[in-house]
Amino acid sequence: MQRFTIFADVNILIMKKITCALFDMDGVMLDTESQYDIFWKDAGKRYGIDIPNFEKVIKGTTLPNILKKYFSEFTKEQLDILVEEIDKFEQQMVYPEIPGSIAFVNSLKALGMKVGLVTSSGITKLKEVYKVKHFDTLFDTIVYDARITHGKPAPDCYLLAAKDLGVNPEECVVFEDSFAGIESGLAAGMTVIGLSTTHPAEKVKEKGVKEISDFTEMNYDKLLELVK
Repeated sequence: MQRFTIFADVNILIMKKITCALFDMDGVMLDTESQYDIFWKDAGKRYGIDIPNFEKVIKGTTLPNILKKYFSEFTKEQLDILVEEIDKFEQQMVYPEIPGSIAFVNSLKALGMKVGLVTSSGITKLKEVYKVKHFDTLFDTIVYDARITHGKPAPDCYLLAAKDLGVNPEECVVFEDSFAGIESGLAAGMTVIGLSTTHPAEKVKEKGVKEISDFTEMNYDKLLELVK
């Protein structure tokens, strides 16, 4: 009897209880990061932001935080122009999915798992995405920039998603591509799986998380393997 008890305890430790999956949007659900690279690299040059690879540095952070941290010296009129440029840019974007992403989310829902979208994007862009990808009906909750005060890498956004869905953070698995997003999920006490869609696989693994390239080979069994 004692042997069985020890064996059962070991299995409890190995198999984490995962009831919820939370997904970042750009670079995880949607293959849009290359479009943003072009915009922010150009904006960085035009506004004199002297930071190497500026378009990579800001990955995963909200627009208000970007403006506050990197454009604070500019006037309100200048910032309004930049925001208008971003709005026009996002209205012209295309939203191809990361291979297998939507099918994977649907497969988890079919098994009774709760799913949430946690993005640094604003509601204007989200409404455009809803029209073509219907994420408003795909996900059980959506956390976006206006719903949080402290964006990624702070854990607030992922903790809010867990609260929305009535689950404990330790029961959540997070899918992220940006370093800020990975740090946010880890800080929330969640299991994080990194996608090498924005950064090289070896750099993602350096963050101490499992890595996948896309969702083409992902299913529930593969998920359980990754979170052991």
